[in-house]
Order: sequence, then structure tokens, then C-alpha cells
Amino acid sequence: MISNIQIMTAQPNINRRKFLKVTALAGGGMMLSFNWLAGCNPTPDEVLAMPKEWFSLNSYIKIGENGIVTLMAPNPEFGTNLKTSLPMILADELDVDWKNVIVEQADFYPERFERQFTGGSQSVRMGWKILRTAGSTARKMLVNAASKKWNIPAEEIATSAGMLIHSASGKKAGYGEMASFAATLPVPDNVPFKNVKDFKIIRTSRKNVEGKNIVTGKPLFSIDHKQEGMLIAMIVHPPAFGLKVKSLDEALVKSMPGIKDVFVIKTLEDGYEHNAFDTTSFYELPVVVGNSTWEVMQAKKQLKVEWEEAQEKKVTVLGWGGNKEDVVIPAGRESTETQRKKMMAMSGKPGKELRRDGDPEKAFKNAAKVIERTYTAPYLAHNTMEPVNCFAHVTADKAELYGPIQAPEFIMKTLVARLGLPKEKIHISLARMGGGFGLRAYGHHFVEAAVISQKLNAPVKLVYTREDDMTYGIYRPTYTATYRAGLDKDNNLIAFHVRGGGIPEHPVEPNRFPAGAVDNYLAEGWEIKSNITIGAFRAPRSNFIAGAEQSFLDELAELAGKDPIEFRLELLRRNKNNPVGKNNAYDPGRYAGVLELVREKSGWTKPQENVSRGVAAYFCHNTYVAQVLDMKMKDGTPVVEKVTAAVDCGIVVNPDSAANMGEGGIVDGIGNALFGEMTFDNGIPAKNNFHQYRMIRQKEAPKAIEVHFVPNDEDPTGLGEPLFPPTFAAVANALYRATGKRYYEQPFSKQINSRQPLL
Repeated sequence: MISNIQIMTAQPNINRRKFLKVTALAGGGMMLSFNWLAGCNPTPDEVLAMPKEWFSLNSYIKIGENGIVTLMAPNPEFGTNLKTSLPMILADELDVDWKNVIVEQADFYPERFERQFTGGSQSVRMGWKILRTAGSTARKMLVNAASKKWNIPAEEIATSAGMLIHSASGKKAGYGEMASFAATLPVPDNVPFKNVKDFKIIRTSRKNVEGKNIVTGKPLFSIDHKQEGMLIAMIVHPPAFGLKVKSLDEALVKSMPGIKDVFVIKTLEDGYEHNAFDTTSFYELPVVVGNSTWEVMQAKKQLKVEWEEAQEKKVTVLGWGGNKEDVVIPAGRESTETQRKKMMAMSGKPGKELRRDGDPEKAFKNAAKVIERTYTAPYLAHNTMEPVNCFAHVTADKAELYGPIQAPEFIMKTLVARLGLPKEKIHISLARMGGGFGLRAYGHHFVEAAVISQKLNAPVKLVYTREDDMTYGIYRPTYTATYRAGLDKDNNLIAFHVRGGGIPEHPVEPNRFPAGAVDNYLAEGWEIKSNITIGAFRAPRSNFIAGAEQSFLDELAELAGKDPIEFRLELLRRNKNNPVGKNNAYDPGRYAGVLELVREKSGWTKPQENVSRGVAAYFCHNTYVAQVLDMKMKDGTPVVEKVTAAVDCGIVVNPDSAANMGEGGIVDGIGNALFGEMTFDNGIPAKNNFHQYRMIRQKEAPKAIEVHFVPNDEDPTGLGEPLFPPTFAAVANALYRATGKRYYEQPFSKQINSRQPLL
């Protein structure tokens, strides 16, 4: 188990010359064999209109002789609509008519595409300049082709919706007429981008290019994949963390109908230097292989495995920047209650100092009022709609893999080491993911499927059952944080202290708000090692610390006798006018902007009768979010009437899609705040399916959600995660106003009322 779950974030600036050098590999009229943007299966009529020949201007763009454009999408898609939004950026800079665009999903091809990673709410942010460069460069090549053909200066040729136009002479040509010649021209450098005011596609709402396929049930996911001669494999996981295989009796199972083989695989070799995303709970796993899912599932239930206690294990992890760390995976079988006692003991001790401004100890001694509160949250399971799966066909000289994965680049090194094949011989096709939320940044299922296929020398599809998926990990860590604040006699905040910890990592973000707004500030963190596998979960760390921080600030505002929004704005003005310390990670003006917008849009100063309101705001993943949540109590049960959100994420590429992501994050946040929880008893996960693991239901979703975006021309940032974290506090703060009780321990439903339904 590897506890380092930092999301890699590259620099937002792209070296344009490097980009052009890479994408020029696809020039010269060569038709590429991989896919990026094709989200629409053409109808028979559309097939008749398809080009007879394609011409590639770079790795991202192909143009047919009839003007149809195929745009390649490098990032894996898992429901955030990247497969529509990213091509929109390309199409706008290329200046084509969206109705003439086909979108295709690229395979993993790092030599041609930059950062094929969906995660950390970075896809649009990191792709913004890359895709604009691809589009504007291809458009310039088409203009240059027309210039040479027509013997007219390129500066006099305009483009519009896939047409090249010279107004003075009346000459016109479609892109398709020039594509063949353009593909032979040198790739120009330093092509200017469009002015943002000239966008025609960006900032307009476009329907999901996969929409028709999704609603008509087309097989978009790798779990639906079939291939001639393909076998089905399932893994038998240990029933508890802290156990390993001792022996197995496969005789009965091998004689069952349709079963081909039973054996134990070793996922990673001893001494292997792990990547940060090589997170795995168990290194040796029994496998059952057969002809069909049903036959293998029945055989798996009958397999007799003897388990024994695993010993402490040490692994070397190669982290970001090339730093190596020796990580200890402790022995033993852990329980939630014993872990809780350890965490409470640690929370009362000094942690590792992460940031210090002023003299907080002295400020607390001089404070007129001091408040201290502790917040806790449990492990959370990802519970993606599509369980873990992967297709693999590994032979002596090559490997083909197809499955749901957010970060193919992270698993390639592992596959090379484990299979003994060079990366040039390993091909990864990117499937549409039936959910991700951080789980599929980890590629253990790719390694497992590949090792099974290699042993059998046959195509194999590895399938996890829902029980496998929920009990194997990878979980959101369990956290706690203690906040302490001091006010002077005039109710000004003069001291602030946060000490946060968790198993196996702490959640504290020391340079975020209210750091920089308090003269005397201290942030500390501590960690407890564990063999329970954790990993990135939607908005890592922020998904807990935002709820704790914003709940505490709400209570602090009440102690100070101030409106909760105005209290936050007061601190942000303090930071803007006279910031404290260095490395403050947020822009106080943009932070204040979302609070002011949500105050306006929610009608904060004119609340409805019999409605309890909670407010929260947070900055993470380069995006600012504020929320007001309206709640009523009905028969002791909280009912969320409405959520109003204000978001500053820079330029919004696809407004409807952006609003949809915000709505999804809010609903997900409400569900996890009220119900989300995974516990352990002697290493055994207490819940293994949805009859035990409580999820939000349709009738419990807000009756209305409004997502408002701050209009500006800043480069776009992330949206998949930032609306999730503040929702926890918005729920808690609304519950306080509805019930008169503060909520410090998630999930809140356990504390509200005995009549609150849990099933």
C-alpha cells in the first residue's frame, strides 16, 4: 500500500516549439491509426458523405477532402464531458463548423499527445494552450496552402467555419480542398491565438458527442468488450487487510463446468521500485479463469483458500521530482475503533509544523475568546458505476490492453517492469470509464489482467464483482482535524491553529485560506501508517478539510457575532490589503468574488421562511467556489430544497457541461456528507455492496441547483472536483440552523435523528 496520493500537476505553460516538434511527426499527409475525438457513430447517410481520404495536419487534426474534420481527444473520458469540451477548443482555433466535426478517442500515445491524464481537475486547464496551439497551427497551414495556390499574401486570407476566403478577389475554398497540400507544408511556429472575444464555439453549450450512444445503450465500456477466444478471469481477494495467501485447494474448482485454470499470480516482483500510483493492497492473488462470467463467478465461490497473517513490508517509492521514499506497510489487522483511539491520541500531540506566522501561542494567551473544535470523517469507497475490469492480450513479443484508466502514463513503467517488454511493445487503448473519482488513477487492474494473460498466453478479460470492487480499496483516507481560534475584545480574529491528521496521510493545506489573513497562524500535520489501501478520492484532502474548515469558520463567525459571509469577506479584505506571510495559495479578490456572487444569487439577505441556510466557500484545483444550501426538516429528516453555487473557473468552455459537473459534485457531496462511510472490523471491510453502503437516492437530491459562473477572460481551470468539498460544510451549517446542533462527525445521518432512514 502506497500512501502518497498527490496528483501530479504540470506547469500551465507549454513549450510551443516542443509541441510543434512532436505533433509534426503526424504531418506529410499521413493518416493516423489512433483515435481521439470520435464520439458519434455515423448514420448510413453520413457514411456516404464521409471523406474518401484523410489528411493529417498534426496529431490532433485530420481533414477529409470534403471538409469533414476529425479531432483527436487524448484524455480518457469518465463522465466529465471532456470528449466534447476539449475538441471544442481545437475546433474554435481551427475555425471550423462544429456540425462538420467528428470526435475520436485516442489510444495512449505519449509520443504524439501531451498529458493523457484525466484527474486533478486539470484536463481543460492543462490542455488549453496545447489544443489552441494545435488548432491555430493547423489553420495557419491551411491559409499558407491557399496563399501558395492562389499566389496571394497569407495576411489577406481569412477563415470562417471551414472556409478560406480572399474578399478582394472573391476566391473561396473549403478546408478539404487545401488539406492535401497543407499537410505537405512546413509546420509554422509562433502562430497567434484567437482573441477571446472572437470565440465562436468556446463559451457556447454543445451536446455531449457520446449522448446518443449512451442513451441507446451502445457498448462504450470495456466491461462490454468481447473478442474471439477471450477468457474471463476473476480474482479472489483476501477477506481482510493484513492477510495473504497461504495455500489453496483448486481441485474441485478445476473440475467445474467452463473452468480453464486456477492459479496464484504475483502482481509486483520483490524489489520493484514503485511509482507513486502503484497502489496495491495484496501482492499475491488467487485467480479463477474460465469461459464465461457466470461460470467463473460460481467457481470462485467454491475455491478453498487458506489465509495467513502478512508480515510488515517495506517498499521504495519513486515520488514526484525523482525523490525516493521508503514506505512501511505495517502488519496486523486493523479495526475502525482502534484506529479512532490512535487518531484521538495523536490529535492532542504536536504535529509536524507546516506553516507558522507571527506568535500564535502568545496571541492565544492574550485572546478574549478562544474556541476549539475537532472534526472527523471515515474512509469512503469510490463505488464507480462500472466495477474494475480490464482486457489484456499478452504474447511473447507484445501486449495489448484495453480498460478504464485515468492515468495510463503512470502504469506504463509498471507494465514494462512486470511483463519484461519494452514500452514500444505495450499498447493501451483508452476505454470510456463508467466513473473514476480518482480510483482509476491507479492501474493495478491493468497489471493483474496482463499477468494473467501472459501466463495463459490468451486474451483475457479481468472482471471484479461489486463486492470485490468495494472491499479491495482504494479508499479515501480517514481524517481528523482540530481547529482553534482566538478573538480579541472587539471580536477580531487574532490567532488561528489547525492540527490535522489521518490514516495514512494528513489533510492539511497550510497555505490556503485563512492563511495570509491572520497575523498569528499555525498549521500542523501528522500521519499514522496502515495496510488499508488508500488513494485519491474526488478532490483529495480537500474533500475533508474544506468541510472541517468551513464548519469551524461558521461557528467562529457566530462567536464573533458576525454574518458568516461578511466574516469571510472581512478576512479576505485583510489578506488583499495587507497579506500575512508568504506562499498564500489563493487570490483573495477572486475568492471574495464568488462569495459576493453567491450572496446575490441566493438572496442571502432575504431568506425564505422556514428554510435553514448554510454557506461554505473553498478554493482548490485552481478554482473558487461558494455555496448556499437551503434545507428543511421533515419528520426529523433533512431535505435539501435548493443549492446555489458561484464558481470562478476562468473561461467556461461548455456552459451546460460545466453546470452539469457542478450539479454532480454537489449531489455527490450531499450524499457523502449524510451517508458515506466505510468501517473495518479486524481488517474486514464492514460493507460489501449497496445494501449496506448507503448512497444518496434520487428523491434525496436537491429539488433545484443553480450554478453561476463569474464572467472573466482568465484561462480555464478545473470543475470536476472543486464543487464537491464545500458541500460538506454547507450541509453541516444548514443542519445547525435547522436543528440547533453542530455536526462534527461524518456521516451526519448517524447523529441527526433516530427516525432518519439509513436503508
